Amino acid sequence: MDIATCSSAKLYAASTPSSWFRLSASSPAFPFPPFPTKNNNNNKMMKWSCYNKTTTNTNTNTNTLQVSSSSSSSSGEKEHNVTDLMSWMLANGLPSDCKVVLKDRPSHIPDHPSIHYVAASQHLKAGDVAFSVPDSLVVTLERVLGNETVAELLASNKLSELACLALYLMYEKKQGKKSFWYPYIRELDRQRGRGQLAVESPLLWSRSELSFLTGSPVLAEILQRAEGIKKEYNELDTVWFMAGSLFQQYPYDIPTEAFSYEIFKQAFVAIQSCVVHLQGVSLARRFALVPLGPPLLAYKSTCRAMLTAVDGAVQLVVDRPYKAGEPIAVWCGPQPNSKLLLNYGFVDEDNPYDRLVVEASLNAEDPQYQDKRMVAQRNGKLSIQSFLVHVGKEREAVADMLPYLRLGYVSDPSDMQSVITSEGPICPVSSCMERAVLDQLLDYFRKRLSGYSTTTLDADDLLLADEDLNPKKRVATQLVRLEKKILHACLDATVELINLLPDHSVSPCPAPYAPYLK
Repeated sequence: MDIATCSSAKLYAASTPSSWFRLSASSPAFPFPPFPTKNNNNNKMMKWSCYNKTTTNTNTNTNTLQVSSSSSSSSGEKEHNVTDLMSWMLANGLPSDCKVVLKDRPSHIPDHPSIHYVAASQHLKAGDVAFSVPDSLVVTLERVLGNETVAELLASNKLSELACLALYLMYEKKQGKKSFWYPYIRELDRQRGRGQLAVESPLLWSRSELSFLTGSPVLAEILQRAEGIKKEYNELDTVWFMAGSLFQQYPYDIPTEAFSYEIFKQAFVAIQSCVVHLQGVSLARRFALVPLGPPLLAYKSTCRAMLTAVDGAVQLVVDRPYKAGEPIAVWCGPQPNSKLLLNYGFVDEDNPYDRLVVEASLNAEDPQYQDKRMVAQRNGKLSIQSFLVHVGKEREAVADMLPYLRLGYVSDPSDMQSVITSEGPICPVSSCMERAVLDQLLDYFRKRLSGYSTTTLDADDLLLADEDLNPKKRVATQLVRLEKKILHACLDATVELINLLPDHSVSPCPAPYAPYLK
């Protein structure tokens, strides 16, 4: 139950010195030494196709290579001699009639190999199955540890699924070409934890690069996430001892001796950038690493296609038509841009799920704090309450904050008693109190905007117009620009409410125990 805002008619109607407003009760991925690679020409475009059953070598003018499920001469060589991802998948169960190809585009990192991406191999219509990856080619904790060990590990709250998957692939990488997963791990190395639209997660940025995000709340999230990864690193030996039968096959030291924290963090971030959250499956299968999935697939907030678990496979059904050669995208879930940057290293300008958080809290020094806390809880709010400000709904968000802030400004004990004893949540609001509440909001939004290194949207636009802008600075500027647009919209909504007050000569009421905004 929310402390909802007043009706629109009453919300702007502080026309008398003592108006009463009813508050409705309904209201670099794997950083250790890379695999040895043969000399190859990074300028030469190559395309791997899974829809042709014959192997055809093309001339250098077309720069195309088509492979087939018969590309390996013997089953014993499948795992070790096939080094490109698509050939390996075809040799190990990927249906040859899938409708995608792997293409490449230049990397923004100088002297780094091009980035592969999944594209349609033919015209697709909405509802077509683009590909179906058999479970034998999908990495899950069920495959790695087994249900019993997974349940025990997760019940301990010491190690996450991502940490387990990262540890497994780090040990597999030490196996080199002996590992069944060699071609897939090699592809993850090539992508370096980046998606199709992305730079590396800011978890891997330098301190000077993090300064690009000055003023953004994502900086606190980065520090918090990094602390969580460090905590998981310190618990790595737990999984070693709890799943000893698994790790007996690796003739290496225990995790914290075999891998430094920096190596683990980079592996963790790489797994974070490409793990798929499957729906309707067991606990041990819900997080999966799917070849042909991210980071080879692009993420899009407005897309509705998802990788889904079906009988014996993980498949992708496209949600819209694609022309042959077009990159294929999947939905990244309802995540704000701060999470997209933190998890995948990109920002979506058209993200309908973008939002900021405004944290409000009642003043614990207030003699009436306990009464106000009780009223807030009765209406579905907490003494420290987070308000989500969704893009395009800033006016509604500001209106949602007002009743909570008004409650914090109540100072007269008789007024507070009326709020407590009323059948419905009633809060007295005078003109001077309303002005004080709105002024506090106004100052808060202005202060947040002043915290950014570039304080105007025009300055951000000038930066983004520079074609040679550092890629990390570009994505950071995109994020802070979108955050500032939300804050400006909140500021405008607050100014509109102030302008609707009937008497602008009224000074804000003094508030010795005003609520806090963070």
